[in-house]
Amino acid sequence: MGEAMTPGAQGNSGFELGTDGPLVIAVGVDGSESSWRAAAYAAGLARRQHALLAVIYVHPWMAMVAALGTDVQSITSEIADDLDREIRESIERVKDIYTIRWKFLTRRGDAFAELAKAADELGADAVVVGASAQAGHRLVGSVAMRLVRAGRWPVTVVP
Repeated sequence: MGEAMTPGAQGNSGFELGTDGPLVIAVGVDGSESSWRAAAYAAGLARRQHALLAVIYVHPWMAMVAALGTDVQSITSEIADDLDREIRESIERVKDIYTIRWKFLTRRGDAFAELAKAADELGADAVVVGASAQAGHRLVGSVAMRLVRAGRWPVTVVP
């Protein structure tokens, strides 16, 4: 008769202590209140799971505004710089309390397509976004709903 084995005694139970949670959590930010709440929620998840937090800002592609001669590049770059500064300041305020690994990425184009592409490239285990407050998204579909429908990662939508 064989000996009784405790789960994981020989490492063949399928469970590995410390590696069963997400390794990468992607969060989309755009400067809105709901995106900041999503970032805070994702940061808490990343901290507790010892995961990498990938904060992603997508420069919107505004062809119509560009056609009118507005300097879209400098405006959206300024927004990205402000977001990066705010994130760094937030991390600095809590660095002695919480340790979190993070990176900030900027992309240009459609928010859904670029968030999805970044999440795939990073091998994200989860995606977190803020809920849209725009009425038009009920007809066309918000970025959050499009991410959920893609069905490639667990998606958390933070109000």
